[in-house]
Parts: sequence; C-alpha cells; structure tokens
Amino acid sequence: MDWLSPELIWFVLGFILILMEFALPGLITIFFGIGAWIVALLCLFVNIPLTPQLLIFIVGSVLPLIFLRNRFKSILAGRSIIEPEVNMNELEEFLGKKGVVTEQISPEKKGRIEFRGSTWSAEAYETIAVGTAVEIVDKNNITLVVKSI
Repeated sequence: MDWLSPELIWFVLGFILILMEFALPGLITIFFGIGAWIVALLCLFVNIPLTPQLLIFIVGSVLPLIFLRNRFKSILAGRSIIEPEVNMNELEEFLGKKGVVTEQISPEKKGRIEFRGSTWSAEAYETIAVGTAVEIVDKNNITLVVKSI
C-alpha cells in the first residue's frame, strides 16, 4: 500500500478534521472533513490531478457548509430549558376554576385538590376540610392557592 496515495491522504485529513469538530465549536470543520472524504472517494476510483482535487475539496466543503450548517445546528444543538416568564394566559387557565379538596388544607400545611381529573398541591389562608368545593385564586409555581366556596 502506498502511504502517500492521494486517497489515503485525503481520508486521513478528513478524519482529522471531523475529530477536530469535537474540540472546536461552531459546526464548521466537519464540513471540510466531509469535503476531504469526497475527494478521497473520487481519488480511489479516478486518477485526478492536484488542482481539480483542491477545487473539488473547496466546492465539496463550502457548499454544504453554506446550505446545511444551520439545519444541522438546529438538529444537533438540542433544546435549551429556559425559565418561562409568567404567562397571564396560563394563569387565567386556573383563576376562578373550581376543585374539590382531597387532602385537608391549612395555613400551616399544604393539602391537595382534584382539578381537571388530577390532583394538585394546594395551599390556603384558612383551614379547608376534605370534600369541600374550592375556587382557585392564584398559582404559585405548581401549587394552587385556593379559597373555600
């Protein structure tokens, strides 16, 4: 095997560039690595002089970089979890709605209410017994603030 064959040199260069992508931010060097692999693949089957090899490398790297980078970034970047701002529509979804106490609520101890088919943690400024109908007056994160009806 000839260690200085163009296809091997381009393949190794592409491999190094793709490995560099793991260390460098920006999702750029992977496209140059892919461009190098394109040239390596072509050189494997066709004897191409150096100048066309370089041209194929540039075109095979820059065009995908321009057209695919943003798409790949959105796929690979994932989603960030950002603390949402208080949405008044979300609060309005709860305000004034009715529920039933399933675990006693007192000012000192949170209880639970049934609302829309599931139980929610609830707090109140008064003691409210099990089975009492309540109205939601506020929301504190995932805890509902209620008052008896």
